[in-house]
Amino acid sequence: MKIKVGISSCLMGQEVRYDGTHKHLRLATDSLARYFDFIAECPEVGIGMSIPRKPIRLVGDVDKPKAVAVHDEALDYTAELTQFGEQKAQQHAELSGYIFMKNSPSCGLFRVKVYQENGYPAATPGRGLYARAFTDAHPLLPVEESGRLCDPLLRENFVTRVFAYANWQELKKAGLTPKRLTDFHARYKYVLMAHSPAKYSELGRMLADAGNQNIDALGEQYFAALMTVLTSLASRKTHTNVLMHLQGYLKKKISAAEKAELAQIIEQYRSAQLPLIVPVTLLKHHFNNHPDPYISQQAYLQPYPDDLSLRNAI
Repeated sequence: MKIKVGISSCLMGQEVRYDGTHKHLRLATDSLARYFDFIAECPEVGIGMSIPRKPIRLVGDVDKPKAVAVHDEALDYTAELTQFGEQKAQQHAELSGYIFMKNSPSCGLFRVKVYQENGYPAATPGRGLYARAFTDAHPLLPVEESGRLCDPLLRENFVTRVFAYANWQELKKAGLTPKRLTDFHARYKYVLMAHSPAKYSELGRMLADAGNQNIDALGEQYFAALMTVLTSLASRKTHTNVLMHLQGYLKKKISAAEKAELAQIIEQYRSAQLPLIVPVTLLKHHFNNHPDPYISQQAYLQPYPDDLSLRNAI
C-alpha cells in the first residue's frame, strides 16, 4: 500500500494559486507518487477564497501573525486558515508526512515574511497559518517544503523520516509490545547511528527495562526521541562509521581482495569521491551472497525503495 502524505495542491499541478497558476513539483508527481498517495489541500481555496483572488500576507507578531489581504488589511483570514488547519489535522491523522508550498502565508514552513507597520518584513521569519496549525497538531510528523526538497540531503532525509513514520504507524496498528518495540529499535540501529551514535545508545538505554514499563507511554517517549534524532542530517563521517560497522560482519566471509575493494570504496565515499549508493550497493551485494540474519532486518541498507535513487546524489 502507498504511504499517505499531505501536499499543497499547487505542488500537484493544480491551478489554485492566487493568480490562477500552479507550482508543479515534478519530484512529487513523477517520482514520489510511485510510493506516496498524495492528499492535496489548498487552505485558501478550502476556506472559500476564489481563483484567482487578491493575495494575502502575514502581518504583526511573528509568533502570532494575522493573515490579511494585501490590498485591504480589514479583510482578515486568520481565524479561518487556523481553524481549517486544525480541522484538516484531525481529519488527516493517518498521514505519514507533508510537503508544503514554500513562502506561502498559509502553507509556508520556513522563511515566510511577516510584515511590520513600517512596511518591511520582520527580521525573524514566520510560518504560514495553515502549516502552523497542522504541525502544532502533529509535531512529530515529517514535514518539508517544496524549495528545500531541491537539496539532495534534505530530500533524502525527508523520505527516510516518512518511511520510518509509516513503519511506526504499522507497528502501532499491530499492537505495541516490549518485543516489538525492541525489535523496531534493532531494525533502525544503523539508521540511528548514521544520524547520532550517541543518541542510538541513549534510546537503547531507554528500552532496557521495557518489559516493566507502561509500553504505550514508553513507545510514545521512544518515538518522539527517534523522530527528533532523524530530523538531524547524517554526515559523511557518521555514514562512514556505519559502513565500517557493517563491513565488520563480512570480515570472515569475503576474500582478502574483496575486503580491500570494500575498504577502498568506503574510503572513496568518505573523501567525497563517490556517492553513498556505491558502498551501500557493494555491501548489499556481499550480504546477498553471505546472508546475515541480523543485517537482513536492518532498515539502513534500504530505508526506502531503491528506485527512488536518493542516495545517488549524497
